[in-house]
Amino acid sequence: MHRSMDEPAGGTTPAGTRAHPYAEDVDQGPDPALVDPAVLGTLLRRHGWRRRGGATGRYSRWTPPGSAAAGTSLLVPDTAAFPDSEDLLAEALTALARSAAPSARDVLVSLTVPSDEIRWWRDVPEETAGAAGWTEAEQLRTAARQILLAGALAVRGLAGYHGARHRGKARAALDGTLVGPAPGGRRLTVFVPVASGRAVAVQLYQALHATREAVDYQRATGGMEAFDSAVAAGVSRELTEAVVALVRGSEGTRITLDWAPAAGTPEGCPARPEPVEFSPGDLPALRLAGVRYLQDEPAVPVRITGAVVRLRRSGPRGPGIVRLRVLAGAEVAHVRIELDEEAYRIAGHAHLVGLPLRVEGRLENRGGFRRLTGASQVAPVQVDEAERDRLMKSLQENVDFFEEACTGDEG
Repeated sequence: MHRSMDEPAGGTTPAGTRAHPYAEDVDQGPDPALVDPAVLGTLLRRHGWRRRGGATGRYSRWTPPGSAAAGTSLLVPDTAAFPDSEDLLAEALTALARSAAPSARDVLVSLTVPSDEIRWWRDVPEETAGAAGWTEAEQLRTAARQILLAGALAVRGLAGYHGARHRGKARAALDGTLVGPAPGGRRLTVFVPVASGRAVAVQLYQALHATREAVDYQRATGGMEAFDSAVAAGVSRELTEAVVALVRGSEGTRITLDWAPAAGTPEGCPARPEPVEFSPGDLPALRLAGVRYLQDEPAVPVRITGAVVRLRRSGPRGPGIVRLRVLAGAEVAHVRIELDEEAYRIAGHAHLVGLPLRVEGRLENRGGFRRLTGASQVAPVQVDEAERDRLMKSLQENVDFFEEACTGDEG
């Protein structure tokens, strides 16, 4: 889903992740000819660099925050209109690449790949941070991934509980996300490229603030109605569970969002969004909301087309269980269906000849919308030769599933 900034550029990408599509560009640094001096100045200011004067109207001098300021400064032209502007920018970018300031890398990343920056901060007890820094860092990374995924799911469709729906496309929307290191489990910065992830960043801004307001309402009144209306802003069980994972074990958390200066402020959003904070006292309301979303999300009527990948029944006759790999009709990868004897026979024949099956029913939220109930209109679907060959190859790869169907073993 993302590439870690502290992962070696030439190393092996961990299973289940994809390399950042601009990773090589990030490592090489931005092209000075393409850098807007105003954007560079905005990023330096955002990351705590201080402007220390310069020639008015021509260039400004910047120094990094903290101890890294000693002996380090950048000359940044005020505009790209002067003959030496590109040379000054090149020197400034080289100095950034060599700087010991932790923020220098973040500035270079944002210049290379225009990205909205999301920052997580956890107030971890000092004794915990020292003894179990790696565990805390992993907890922070996991919670951040869950929050990002909840935002991407809300972009695909608003729901109180998504379950298994939309997950493939939601994860694909986060492929370009770049995650920084999380030293001690206290701070984490995520860069969401504007080109592929701006919609996710905007949705998260809306959803996190709506979550905060709903929690405040519940704590003040005891009512849960605000969580119902918050679904329209992207709040869901997935998001409330992710925030619980972020807060649990801490003394408080804060999430801030800064828009990519090169892309400007999204329509309907403030230029400088207020941070969103959560504390351990918010956990009961968040957990209640998660339970409410799970219980209240209705079943969905669907008409699914899928390839039969598993059949099972207790004897040679009677009803049985079929598992379909969904090809169309629902945003889930697989569904489990209980069929009567005749429908089960049809599914078995379709499996034998490599044809997909079409079936109508209701996707139940039990099990994450992976179960279809009330199945009807079960029938094989005719496909062209190329698709038939592909499905037959899939059948051969899953022949053990059919053997289970013949023997009646558990699938």
